[in-house]
Amino acid sequence: MSDSAYILQVKTAIETLKNELPSLFETDLSYDIYTKDIYFRDPVNTFKGKFNYRIIFWTLRFHGQLFFTSLYFDLHDVKQTADDTILANWTVRGTLRVPWKACIFFNGYSTYKLTPEGLIYEHIDTWDRQPKEILQQFFRRGDK
Repeated sequence: MSDSAYILQVKTAIETLKNELPSLFETDLSYDIYTKDIYFRDPVNTFKGKFNYRIIFWTLRFHGQLFFTSLYFDLHDVKQTADDTILANWTVRGTLRVPWKACIFFNGYSTYKLTPEGLIYEHIDTWDRQPKEILQQFFRRGDK
């Protein structure tokens, strides 16, 4: 792959992430910027394969609509930080569908690794707090 084709593919990946991530709780992703054997890891999940990757986002949408009255993925920044790396900074926030209107809030970042063809083969999420601490937010009364 030529350098210009690689640069174009990376730009496409960045633009796709910028366009799709903010609505990931409402609409599906396109998945054409990922390899078929993409590796995903966050503090509670680890798996490989595009089918499983699609399932995790379907699960996020399903549980988001089932358990939350509002749920947002605030994308702050997406940029290429190295030749083979894209970094996305974000916040998840929402209100649970419970009488006490518990609020969830945590920050994180996604590190995407790129193949020589500019496709994403690895997606690692890092959160600013432990899953246990996020789960404890479910039992606190909301601000409203």
